[in-house]
Amino acid sequence: MKREFIPVCEPSLNGNEIKYALEALETGWISSAGKYVNEFEQSFADYVGVKHGIAVTNGTAALHLALIALGVGPGDEVIIPNFTMIASAFAVTYTGAMPVFIDAEATTWNIDPEKIEEKISPATKAIMPVHIYGHPCEMEAIQQIALKHNLLILEDAAESHGALYNGKHCGALGDIGAFSFFANKIATTGEGGIVVTDDDGLAASCRYYKNLCFPVNSPRNYNHDHIGYNYRMSNVLAAIGLAQVERLDTYVEQRINNNQIYQEYLADVPGIHLQPEIAGAKNVYWMNGLVVNQSEYGMGRTSLMSSLKEMNIDTRLFFSGMNQQSSLMNYGCSSDGDYPISDWLAENGFYLPSGSNLSNDAIKYICDVIKDIHAKA
Repeated sequence: MKREFIPVCEPSLNGNEIKYALEALETGWISSAGKYVNEFEQSFADYVGVKHGIAVTNGTAALHLALIALGVGPGDEVIIPNFTMIASAFAVTYTGAMPVFIDAEATTWNIDPEKIEEKISPATKAIMPVHIYGHPCEMEAIQQIALKHNLLILEDAAESHGALYNGKHCGALGDIGAFSFFANKIATTGEGGIVVTDDDGLAASCRYYKNLCFPVNSPRNYNHDHIGYNYRMSNVLAAIGLAQVERLDTYVEQRINNNQIYQEYLADVPGIHLQPEIAGAKNVYWMNGLVVNQSEYGMGRTSLMSSLKEMNIDTRLFFSGMNQQSSLMNYGCSSDGDYPISDWLAENGFYLPSGSNLSNDAIKYICDVIKDIHAKA
């Protein structure tokens, strides 16, 4: 029987969000000054296991700010995965640098470390691994490559709150990391982001550039030595963020629970392949992505998504590869080479409802519908 509409993701706001936000409103501290900004920054930095957190307006701004702090600019190249959200590439272009694409691994869907070195040039300044859908990249291999070639590492951890690699949090595995707090992320402020780092100099640079290059630790004047950005997070959003961090472990457990049910109930469905979890990694399953093998399942990805929609089940397409983006080609990026895994994922993949407040019963219903569609196909 058809159920009510099941969205891909709804935010879980069942902690102190209203209490903290209301306090910010009642006291009049609604802009970027106020206690909740500092408390949120420090609480999230502590959660990740680093010294510094710098809250900003969104995840893309966090990436851009981190790149600026690393000194990336015109003439530089930054290696990124071909299979990622386009914000990863756009942030590089904001600096005047050039993103260089690497195909995905077939197992984790993350950047393939074995293909990175062939794309390194004298202009390469940094590597930006992206922990796709909450699964950590093979960071040990990436760290070794960065050390060998004297490259910086910026982790795009937008989708990986709480994910671990060899026991260490994603976002704390490179020189600097960036998270998103968009409404569908495991922790959310509606819109928002944060830069995290152990490096005092990088943190100071981020604080300087995010606030129009006003002096950080001296009286404000209106003579600006550099081009800055207004990437400040409001105290109201930080209040929501602090409440989210207080319950972040619970939200991570709920996402993992979602995946366990999907894995159990879809294990025997031919042609349905879920994202795995490799040894040493803790996948937090921001989204439960799957790839459809049409010959095994009985229909392709597009038809399956359409059939699920008819049963009030919301879905989303996988990312399109960066080598397919006309905006990046017009910017001057190279699409030379083959990207078979990225192409395969983009053509056959989508993700299912994955919110932290999704009920077990709803997930079982989704799985039953997928099984029923296969039986009829």
